[in-house]
Amino acid sequence: MVKETKFYDILGVKPGCSQDDLKKAYRKLALKYHPDKNPNEGEKFKQISQAYEVLSDPEKKKIYDQGGEQALKEGGSGGGFSSPMDLFDMFFSGGFGGPRGGGRRERRGKDVVHQLTVTLEELYKGAVRKLALQKNVICDKCEGRGGKKGAVEQCPTCRGSGMQVQVRQLGPGMLQQIQTVCPDCRGQGERINPKDRCKQCQGKKVIRDRKVLEVHIDKGMTDGQKIIFNGEGDQEPELEPGDIIIVLDEKEHPVYKRSGNDLILRMEIQLVEALCGFQKAIKTLDDRDLVITAMPGEVIKHGDVKCILSEGMPQYKNPFEKGRLIVQFWVQFPKTLPPEIIPALENALPPRQECMIPDTAEEVTLVEFDPEKEARKRQHRQAYEEDDEMQGSGQRVQCATN
Repeated sequence: MVKETKFYDILGVKPGCSQDDLKKAYRKLALKYHPDKNPNEGEKFKQISQAYEVLSDPEKKKIYDQGGEQALKEGGSGGGFSSPMDLFDMFFSGGFGGPRGGGRRERRGKDVVHQLTVTLEELYKGAVRKLALQKNVICDKCEGRGGKKGAVEQCPTCRGSGMQVQVRQLGPGMLQQIQTVCPDCRGQGERINPKDRCKQCQGKKVIRDRKVLEVHIDKGMTDGQKIIFNGEGDQEPELEPGDIIIVLDEKEHPVYKRSGNDLILRMEIQLVEALCGFQKAIKTLDDRDLVITAMPGEVIKHGDVKCILSEGMPQYKNPFEKGRLIVQFWVQFPKTLPPEIIPALENALPPRQECMIPDTAEEVTLVEFDPEKEARKRQHRQAYEEDDEMQGSGQRVQCATN
């Protein structure tokens, strides 16, 4: 049982979730609260990144589960969080060795990441989606200068350094220096005199423009796959534009579940169909009808799994090859049976096995049992016992120091 669940709650996952669930939760939240998309949610984005960094690291996760945030701080793991943006870049760009890494980092603008929700049908058949978005482009009126030629002057606030140093007193004889980016020139070290600023961009050198992208979703693409539009990101003077990265987010399907190139379908059948045969129609993701047959006498048991070859998801970049359509049968048993049909039913079914009951046997009653409810009860009991142990341990330590 974990001591506290704050980091799990931030990511919206349960303790004990798989790494895949953790990654998926982080990806969705990081895209939703990324500063490019939600400039006012910087603190939320930071919390998401910190929570993922701890829970994705086995050692940090173990310390956190046992002692919470306080244990991380005491163990020296709480103050060493990575930059949220660096973590985001590593997660979405495969580390710093990619197109944004190394020496090109200063010469390129930021990549812009957008999430695109797609249906399983679109991933099966392929689709073209239009995505309208806003981006920065170089101001055409001042050609990215921000004002008249020669209007650039040294920033008087930071005197050209681009940084400001603030001194804060922490206590008697204790001073702390904090270095921040100059708010007037935004770290550039220079600014444009207000009277000479471009009327169109107000000295910002860029303006907002609407861009419509045609996103081609190829057959067989997967949840989380990236579609990259090179050089279509925000423009900045003297910087190569970054990319626009579209991340596919697969919407949950009401009938099918995807597993690699396989599709999984749970089919409910009645008891009479399981015993006496049936014909069923399956509607595919491209609107075809497939007919499956179980012959009379071919008994289908509850939970039986069968498959149809080459009716699953198309392979990415090889769409003529498809995975399997896996069908799991769920037999619906009747709640009760009319007493008058029992003899006929018993005669039709294989004979029951006789059981010798001892004379001394005691008759008991069967009652309903819910395994999930019992598991929850056990977890609560375990949590209370652990709390009692920790409190008792704390009291013993307190006595020993007196």
